[in-house]
Parts: sequence; C-alpha cells; structure tokens
Amino acid sequence: MRPLSIDGAYAVRPEVHRDSRGSFHEWFRGEEFTAVTGRSFAVAQANCSVSRRGTLRGIHYASVPPGQAKYVSCVRGAVWDVIVDLRTDSPTYRRWEALRLDDEHHTAVFAAEGLGHAFLALTDDATMMYLCSSTYAPEREHGIHPFDPEIGITWPEGYSYLLSPKDDRAPGLAAAEAAGTLPRGSALPAPARPASAPTTTRKAVADEDDTR
Repeated sequence: MRPLSIDGAYAVRPEVHRDSRGSFHEWFRGEEFTAVTGRSFAVAQANCSVSRRGTLRGIHYASVPPGQAKYVSCVRGAVWDVIVDLRTDSPTYRRWEALRLDDEHHTAVFAAEGLGHAFLALTDDATMMYLCSSTYAPEREHGIHPFDPEIGITWPEGYSYLLSPKDDRAPGLAAAEAAGTLPRGSALPAPARPASAPTTTRKAVADEDDTR
C-alpha cells in the first residue's frame, strides 16, 4: 500500500497466490490499512458496477461532511481509474492521478472523503467493487464533467466514450466552485483512529493460506 501524489489517496497492490485451482488474494485488510493511513475505515455500503467497453463513469463526489471515502478494485476486465482532488482548500486542488486496475494484478485504490472518482472501462464487462464509508444519499451526490479542460484528464484514446445523461450534463469545475458544491477538506472531521495498534502479524496470515 503506497500513497499517491494526492493526500488521502492510496494504491494497494496485493500479493496474488496462484496455483492450479486459480488464485487467492487479500482484497482489503483493515489492520494494514490503518497502519499505513493512520485511520480506520468503517464500511457502510458495498457496491458493484458492470460496464461495457468505453463506459465512462464520473467524476463523482459527495458533499462534506460526511463525504464518502471509497476503496475500489476491478475484479473482472480492466479500467482506467482516476482520482481528482476537488477540495478547494487543498494544496493539490485540481490535481488528478490515474492507474490501471485489472483482474490480473488486482490493484485497489483508496480515495478519501472530498476526492472525486471516475473510471473508463477498457474491456467489456469491466466489474468494479466498491467499499464506501457512507451510504448513498442523492441529495449529497455531485459530479464534474470528465472532459472539463480545467482538470484536463488524459483519457485513453480509441474508445467511443459512453456517458450517462447525468454525467454528460455535469458542470465544469469553475461552475461547481461558483455554485459552492465543491468540498473543503477543513470541513471534514478528523478520520477515526483505532484505540490501539493492530496485533495480527503477516506470518499468521501466511500460515492460513492453505486453508482458503
């Protein structure tokens, strides 16, 4: 698990165990997550989306507080996953970073509250799994147009981009900022921290692999 260039964003590259039966990997490990980020992550909702090749979802974000942190992974196919810093008081406001998520390396991405998220499906039936820190609330959900030149995301070429009507009508960054819908990191409460340090060791996990 490593931090990205945007504060509150991380990439997680698991160790994938493969044999004649298939493969096994730990998708999310709370103790390791806390050890790296210094915060807890309580899951309030889990989502699954399946997208045809060329589908572009986002840029989505939620009002803060409470915001909605996301831990996402692609379990089938491949996507071009993008995180955007939409916190107007952040030193990296407007910065974006992209990673390929796929069903070979099983890299996951964590985006803290206040960050925008989007992805482009690179394959048919690209399947994304989300762990979310808060439940869906339509009145708190917002979007920025994924082709807004002020952000300037470099999307992979050679695709017939398919957007939902809602995403295609989403405002640009300047309009969202003028409307006051963009989040401020200072409005977020400090993330919950564990009462004590985790005690489970990696050796214990390795010993359990053959039973799974």
